[in-house]
Amino acid sequence: MSENAGGERAELHRVFRTGRTRGLQWRLDQLAAIEALCDEQEPAIAAALAEDLGRPPVEAWLGDIASTKGEAAYARKHLKKWMRRQRQPLPLAQRPGRGWVQYDPLGSVLVIGPWNYPFYLSMGPLVAAVAAGNCALLKPSELAPATSALLADLVPKYLDSQAVRVVEGDGATTQRLIAQGYDHVLFTGGTEIGRKIMAAAAPTLTPVTLELGGKSPVIVTSDADLDVTARRIAWVKLMNSGQTCIAPDYVLAERSVVDTLTAKIVENMAVFRAQEASTGQRIVNRRQFDRLRGLVESTSGTIVTGGGCVEAELRIEPTVIRDPAPNDAVMADEIFGPILPVLGVENTAAAIEFINARPKPLALYVFTGSNRLGEDLIDAIPSGGAVINHVAMHCLVPQLPFGGVGASGIGQYHGRWGFEALSHRRAVLAKSAKPDLALTYPPYTDRAIKIMRRLF
Repeated sequence: MSENAGGERAELHRVFRTGRTRGLQWRLDQLAAIEALCDEQEPAIAAALAEDLGRPPVEAWLGDIASTKGEAAYARKHLKKWMRRQRQPLPLAQRPGRGWVQYDPLGSVLVIGPWNYPFYLSMGPLVAAVAAGNCALLKPSELAPATSALLADLVPKYLDSQAVRVVEGDGATTQRLIAQGYDHVLFTGGTEIGRKIMAAAAPTLTPVTLELGGKSPVIVTSDADLDVTARRIAWVKLMNSGQTCIAPDYVLAERSVVDTLTAKIVENMAVFRAQEASTGQRIVNRRQFDRLRGLVESTSGTIVTGGGCVEAELRIEPTVIRDPAPNDAVMADEIFGPILPVLGVENTAAAIEFINARPKPLALYVFTGSNRLGEDLIDAIPSGGAVINHVAMHCLVPQLPFGGVGASGIGQYHGRWGFEALSHRRAVLAKSAKPDLALTYPPYTDRAIKIMRRLF
């Protein structure tokens, strides 16, 4: 479908009105098709991700392909149960009768994908859309052109091409699509663009799910296993060159362990990159490269490792910065690159105060040897999601809702939560014709009012 085609929402609505997407079998067929696409097209998907992001095949599989297939398989396995009516008890005044909640498809859903995980964060929301029985329009990111072209080619071949469509284009295309008035928009991207998406959806009162970002902090207490902590932080921080919305953005470690932890993070970064032939990690484009280089060059902290840049290849060395000032540029906005500030704090109370003085993050990570302390820290700091003794793994659990809070996002999806987010939770009350008490109709007598006050 050309990006210049008009009325995409109207075309999808015509398909939706036929009722073809409502049935269980259609939904199961689309989910199975997504699984098949992941299995059969893994080499092509990995090649597109390598072209767009320099992603190695194993990270393409883990970050985009396995995660997408897992979402589709989980939804397919549980969908029949999700679709069942949920009977509800009725108060005495409404008996005899039956009450239930049913999940109806919304109609047409617009999915706006990002560039950093351009397959998973496009197809994952699509899993929720088709599981809920909706038609869907997928608009991939123009900043990942190879993956966008691949989706435009493969999605119509595997899924119902009339009910699930792909439109390529830039921000102007996105604005044009939103203006058509879809029944729901699901956007994944940065907070500033998220504000524009929400504003564009307001004139048509289109509800939105915004999966945004923020500076996801890591707290490391003095009793944490520092070897495991350092490995897990370094592993996820370097994944996709740090261009991950739930990557650890900065670390707050108690002073008694901060030096040892820093050394172990540096050591693990070197080990994880030992077989890489290139210098530095690939950044998606010049604008992002220049922004990240500026963070390194302007920092008030001490660069413990890295700091080098290869402008011709848009590569930045994995960089660890110790104790930048709280108002340092690297501590202001989400880094979204292979740069990790590590700051020493006196205690966990200081860490709580530091984080809570800033916008609510998309994720919070706590490393500690105490289950109680871990849970106390989670309870004290608002965030979209949280993980104790690991980083980012909650995103791979379809049984858990995924989403932000405050500036890090609006709404949640994954698993049943995605099915419900893209369904209308409809209340239904079924009454019988008899009995039909005359006292409930006007004109009301004093006796009737007394009885009604007792009933209602």
